[in-house]
Amino acid sequence: MKTEHVMIGVSIAAALATLPSIALASASNAALAGIDITEAPRVTQTVDTRVVSTLGNTHLSLLDNVTSIGAVADSAPMNHMQLVLQRSAKRTAALNQLIAAQHDSSSSKFHQWLTPAEFGQAFGLADADISAVTSWLTSQGFKVNGVLPNKMQIDFSGTAGQVRQAFHTQENHYTVNHESHIANAGDISMPTALRDVVVGVAGLNDFRPKPLHQQPQTAQFDGSSQRFKIQQSPKANASIAGGPKPLVNFQGGVRGFVPYDMQTIYNTSPLYNSGLTGKGITIALVEDQDMDVSDWPNFVSQFGLGGYGGTFNQSQPLLSPDTGNCTDPGGNNPGGESIEAVLDAEYSTAIAPGANIWVATCNDAGSTNFFGGVFTAASNLINGTSRPNIISASYGYGEGFTDAASKTAIDLMWAQADAEGISVFVSSGDSGSNPSFNGSIINGVPAIDANSFGSSANNTAVGGSDTADVLDGTSSKYFNTALNPVYGSAKSYVPEITWNQSCGNTRAAKDLVNVSALQFCKNALIYDPNGDYVTSESGSGGASSVVAKPSWQRIVHGAAKDQSRDLPDVSLFAGSYGGYSWVILCTGNYPCTANFTSPVVLEGGTSLSSPMFAGIQALIDQGLSSAGGSVDQGNAAPTLYELARNEYGGPTGSVPSTLAACNADNGAKGTGKCVFHNITDGGNSTQCIELLSQNEVTPDCYFYGTINNFEGFFGPTKVGLTSSNATKYNSTTAAYAAQAGWSAANGLGSVNATNLLSAWKSFNGL
Repeated sequence: MKTEHVMIGVSIAAALATLPSIALASASNAALAGIDITEAPRVTQTVDTRVVSTLGNTHLSLLDNVTSIGAVADSAPMNHMQLVLQRSAKRTAALNQLIAAQHDSSSSKFHQWLTPAEFGQAFGLADADISAVTSWLTSQGFKVNGVLPNKMQIDFSGTAGQVRQAFHTQENHYTVNHESHIANAGDISMPTALRDVVVGVAGLNDFRPKPLHQQPQTAQFDGSSQRFKIQQSPKANASIAGGPKPLVNFQGGVRGFVPYDMQTIYNTSPLYNSGLTGKGITIALVEDQDMDVSDWPNFVSQFGLGGYGGTFNQSQPLLSPDTGNCTDPGGNNPGGESIEAVLDAEYSTAIAPGANIWVATCNDAGSTNFFGGVFTAASNLINGTSRPNIISASYGYGEGFTDAASKTAIDLMWAQADAEGISVFVSSGDSGSNPSFNGSIINGVPAIDANSFGSSANNTAVGGSDTADVLDGTSSKYFNTALNPVYGSAKSYVPEITWNQSCGNTRAAKDLVNVSALQFCKNALIYDPNGDYVTSESGSGGASSVVAKPSWQRIVHGAAKDQSRDLPDVSLFAGSYGGYSWVILCTGNYPCTANFTSPVVLEGGTSLSSPMFAGIQALIDQGLSSAGGSVDQGNAAPTLYELARNEYGGPTGSVPSTLAACNADNGAKGTGKCVFHNITDGGNSTQCIELLSQNEVTPDCYFYGTINNFEGFFGPTKVGLTSSNATKYNSTTAAYAAQAGWSAANGLGSVNATNLLSAWKSFNGL
């Protein structure tokens, strides 16, 4: 990645002088033709620090019921906070209108993308308003590190004492879910003269999202069974601690999927045969820790991907000019690498073996922004001079754990990416109807929430599916007994259900003991009185409590009749009930060897699903470009929903025959002509608890019993299933059941990549 290093001073003149050095918006850009971007400054009063107003929802409301364990010292550094700015209603409407036109094939603005500078000039704040805000920050003793090219964020640093004085809020220490955090105790206040142009400050708390992968396992291959025997959970920076015990003891070992299997199941191989491998397309994977750079060539070599010409680069994306907000987090070694980064890099390559893979990492420790290094890496890429075609982000936290300023900054970031033509994919989460509990159990907060990193209207959220063959007893129909030369065994597409590892898995309850999920869970109490097998692990989905439903999400059969942005949009394989099926990683501690003579790491989670869909998008991008279209598509979701409407029908009226024909249960022959595999069986309603000894309350949880001495908490603990009705549990209230068309369990379902390209080309008139 090419970056330009220019130091920014603290003065207003210096901060604003950097902007003209990045070519400002040109009237020649067809995207901006006819859009009135003129705007008078909105800061019209003298900035008086004695006249202040409170900015609502600028602290985490969940802390209102948590007792502080002490104030943060005034001298404590608060680095690289971001003042998130508020554009005018006029410019907000103009941006929304433009993005809609950029996705409308009948518009003259179709696929006319912006640069960061053009975006800032047209849809950011006026220079005079930025000057007024930056002057005030400087007057309060803060160091202004820079104004982002989008003119919507000001990067600044200071101390907790300066935050207290300038924003009239105290930074405190808290303990939440056994973790130590800092956060502002109340909403911030600032001069009334600036109120209309400021949303708030991102970086006043350090509640960071978790990587959305399962607890990794190490396993040794058994040539006689062609299966892997799990040995232990890797200790080296797995990122996910704890987790439930294995639910099922598979006598013959477990299954390890490889690139060939994913390529076969989602039908990408025919595209390779036609020369479409992702060549020339760049996929950026945003991370907060490095991976061992020897892993990727090992993976490519082991699984026969070396002939496609893909490239790999790991570096820190810096802004031009550089604010100094991204430093190397380290981890480029076997003992310190991020399993998340390994998973993302290897399985985006598995699907798009010819693509350019960028692992973009920034250090959490260098920033107090809510999303830390992940947010910084993504924001810097989108505002930089060298931008990717696609971004995949496999991290998340619920909206309930995200303050308003941080959520606004996330949504602003993905909207900018969309306007620039960057396709963004975000994992929906790994803990059912609340994505904040990966590796633990939903408790103490509403059991229904949405991933704040993925609930923007300008990204595509990717959920998790499971292959149905194990529960159905049909593995021999879909998989060969012996592995092929690249260690694959899949024969074709395999029917899919929702990935759900809890007793809330309706398909498991039916296939294993022929009872309802609720009865299945009640039966489990007999054999599991201490809750050793209680888990919330499942693909996440549900309704945003912040973002309104985009128009394109209303157009398909099954669309939720609400006013909310709903997740996920699509799904791909993430894991299996009982932990039988995983994907194989090549890591620094456990490199892959020929015939798997040494142990390997097995992984899963929606952290797998998102980079795989990013790989599919790379194939789509190259295919559309080869046919004379744009190489960039912006947010994929609007087009995916349009294509799904053709197969599933609209939200009202009769449904086409293809709704039934494209049901994932039909397998390869039944869905061979379909773009989507409609996953209609299963659901992501998972287990949730209330720790009675802690006087917890967990809304949206239907309690069916109690467990004893749960994880060291003595006394009874209530256990239930996530439900929209705490007094009733059935297929209507379960959060959430799969269904025909779109569902909160799996979105539109998974895809046949070859058919998707054909349909997308037709949609784009190619």
